[in-house]
Amino acid sequence: MQHFDIAVIGSGSGNSIIDERFSHLDVALIEDNPVFGGTCLNRGCIPTKMFVVAAESAMAPRQAARLGVDLDFKGADWPAIRDRVFGRIDPISAAGREWRRNGPGVTLFEGYASFVDAHTLLVGDVQISADQIVIATGSRPRPLSIEVPEELRSRFYTSDDVMRIAELPRRLVVLGGGFVACEFAQIFAGLGSQVTQINRSEVLLRGEDQEVSEAFRKETEEVKLVNLILNQKISAAETGPDGEVLVITTDRNGVEYEYLADAVLVATGRVRNSDSLNLAAAGVEVGPGGQIRVDKYQRTSQPNIWALGDVSSNYLLKHVANAEARTVAANLLAGDGELVATDHRYVPHAVFTDPQIASVGATEQQLREWGTPYVVARQRYADVAYGWALEDEGHFVKLLADPRTWHLLGAHIIGPQAATLIQPMIQAMSLGNTVQELACGQYWIHPALPEVLENALLGLLKEAAPKELEN
Repeated sequence: MQHFDIAVIGSGSGNSIIDERFSHLDVALIEDNPVFGGTCLNRGCIPTKMFVVAAESAMAPRQAARLGVDLDFKGADWPAIRDRVFGRIDPISAAGREWRRNGPGVTLFEGYASFVDAHTLLVGDVQISADQIVIATGSRPRPLSIEVPEELRSRFYTSDDVMRIAELPRRLVVLGGGFVACEFAQIFAGLGSQVTQINRSEVLLRGEDQEVSEAFRKETEEVKLVNLILNQKISAAETGPDGEVLVITTDRNGVEYEYLADAVLVATGRVRNSDSLNLAAAGVEVGPGGQIRVDKYQRTSQPNIWALGDVSSNYLLKHVANAEARTVAANLLAGDGELVATDHRYVPHAVFTDPQIASVGATEQQLREWGTPYVVARQRYADVAYGWALEDEGHFVKLLADPRTWHLLGAHIIGPQAATLIQPMIQAMSLGNTVQELACGQYWIHPALPEVLENALLGLLKEAAPKELEN
């Protein structure tokens, strides 16, 4: 049996652990997926955002009309869009696999890994052992809860494969109300598909601040780019009159509805890839939903086994997985030295819809539940100069601060460039800047869009001025 110093399961963020610092060690890298490099590169955040940019261009006439500019959308060349995306991504993925297969210091095993014990893995029919093992197996789309007739299964997709379809569907049903569902609904609708998005509750983007979630739902309903259906869930799928998919749903009262579709995208959540690892054999503790339990150092219940990313994290986000990978790398190299912890205090996220949404820190409803004192300020895009240029309607920045320490507790943005605008708020929270320092301790370019942040911060100061300002 071949023995290694370190074995890493997963070629996404886990792969990034292995750099020149590990050149003196024997490392095994295990990947069971036909594509190399993890979800973000191949099936997640990177290709989706490339499709988002294409869809934004297609939707430009809608925005231009408000500015007095006449543009015409004549259709989307789906194969060209798809091939532009994967013509860039696939070579990167293939090159990564080739590097690990033939490069120095790493032995690549291609197959499913499962634990035999805390130091031994079975990969296919080969056993290997390692002093330290890293689990970075990610997550996968949650499967549909109903049985789909065999003749229709090729028309049902997930985020794993929908971006590689042969042609743009004329009618697409999207199941779900999270960020994956909302992003894909707008991508396909923007490019020309007739999209019906069905969500089992009345809330879209449930994890967002309630005001942001409600504003997004309201705008989605008003714009009508997507046909939004709430409080219904899929109950059956049948073959339609012309061979298409007949999606049958039921509401809370048991009333049935029918929707015809050429394709169906299932985007109802994700499942952690821990269930096939035989973790019990290694004594690795698993929590609800298959989440591997880790401490702040990314250690599992077995001190020689580490975990990172979707399989263990509370945050199914690539930038979190990358941060946790850096933690694991440092701790693998620490030996008997001091370990470092992952900083999960201020984890941001963004939703690349139209409008964009970005958030960091606590929501107002969380602060209420926790009994945390706070002050809140809201600033409309429409009330700053660049918002005038955009002819913006309904978008805003919402900031929450602690009136005792005058630090930000949360920042929530819905509107153009939200994913970029949020960064100064993340920085301020991470570095411990007060609202006063952030608002008044620097220049804010006029009339750039960040003025919406400046005015929101000044609004906080008006709500409850810090004591140093009262003197």
